[in-house]
Amino acid sequence: MTVGTPGFVAGRLTEARQAFGLTKVALAEMINVSPMAISQYESGPQTPRPDVMDRLSEKLGFPRSFFLSQPWSEDNDDPTFWRSNASATQIARERCHPRLRWLKEITSYQREFLDFPKLELPPIRAPEDFRTLTSAQIEHIAQECRDWWNFGSGPIPDLLLELENSGVITARINVAAESLDAFSQWSSSFRIPFVVLGKDKASAVRSRFDAAHELAHLLLHRRVDRRRVRNTADWKVLEQQAHRFAAALLLPAKSFVDELWAPTLDGMLSRKERWRVSIGMMIVRCEHIGLINQDQARRLWINYNRRGWRGEEPLDAVLNSEQPRVLRRGFEALIENKIRTKGEIVAELCLPAREIEELAALPRGYFSGNDADVKAFPRLKSQTEGVPSSNNDGAEIISLVDRKKPS
Repeated sequence: MTVGTPGFVAGRLTEARQAFGLTKVALAEMINVSPMAISQYESGPQTPRPDVMDRLSEKLGFPRSFFLSQPWSEDNDDPTFWRSNASATQIARERCHPRLRWLKEITSYQREFLDFPKLELPPIRAPEDFRTLTSAQIEHIAQECRDWWNFGSGPIPDLLLELENSGVITARINVAAESLDAFSQWSSSFRIPFVVLGKDKASAVRSRFDAAHELAHLLLHRRVDRRRVRNTADWKVLEQQAHRFAAALLLPAKSFVDELWAPTLDGMLSRKERWRVSIGMMIVRCEHIGLINQDQARRLWINYNRRGWRGEEPLDAVLNSEQPRVLRRGFEALIENKIRTKGEIVAELCLPAREIEELAALPRGYFSGNDADVKAFPRLKSQTEGVPSSNNDGAEIISLVDRKKPS
């Protein structure tokens, strides 16, 4: 009789394999079993022998406890907005899906001890049928968002900070796909949105645009049926609307035009550091608002390519990307207040330390290094809520931005 691994969870092996972008054949070769065995492990009829289990854990770098723990259940009815629906990015999406689930597991874990900022996004009324949404309406909604957040007429200081202060969970991961820059999802289980940005190739300005783009999906497309998202024609409309919103949010028409001394590449370059948007986006925005016509835009793009800016623009290597904070500060708060040790956190989450560090925006090696100086963003729950706290009873959430909302 073949001895397997009691308690083995088949779905966890699928997660680990997809997270590495491995086929069943490739994984079988790594651990010296047949592809049929991998299929049986993942479908449930058979579990790995102890020696195979050891090889799985070693080769994939996952603790044995990961394969014995139940994964976070999927939000099956909630569409995920991917920046690319192309078949070429299918493997990349498969790599990202498990990490979205792990991000939810980390959030759920921290919620046992911490109170997060309340979800307070702009109360936008988007049409029920996204296909009826006009460019003028999108421009108006973007301005409503700027007014609600009190951004004024100038550049947004830190968009990721605003999203996290408003209750959105954000993260950065290596997506390993040229056309897949970011993705987002409203989670019906958590009743909050998640935004995941790529960190492996995006410049600061491109990543900032990605965050604004995903915010558009959260505000404009929350009720869209997932079948619409999967339809190529509908997906293109959704993406175009998100692009228009992001441009309008980051570059309000009047103030941007007032500051742009000339709609030329050099004029746009002079405004890049202040507005923290790409020159390419400025070209598009200038055409949106009628500052240039189609022929002028075409000539700008020709010169843009001649200057070699398609791959990397000036200042891309200088400007720093906005960084997620909330989950990092959550872990720091748990450790600083001696609620959990680093070892306990890794053991209880049953995830590799490297995955927790990446999803929580912690430095690589954080869970094996020395404690760092921290500031708490979430607050510890009080003892009356069933979780012991360390001199934090009654403490309020520490906001990173003291900005009053308009009444």
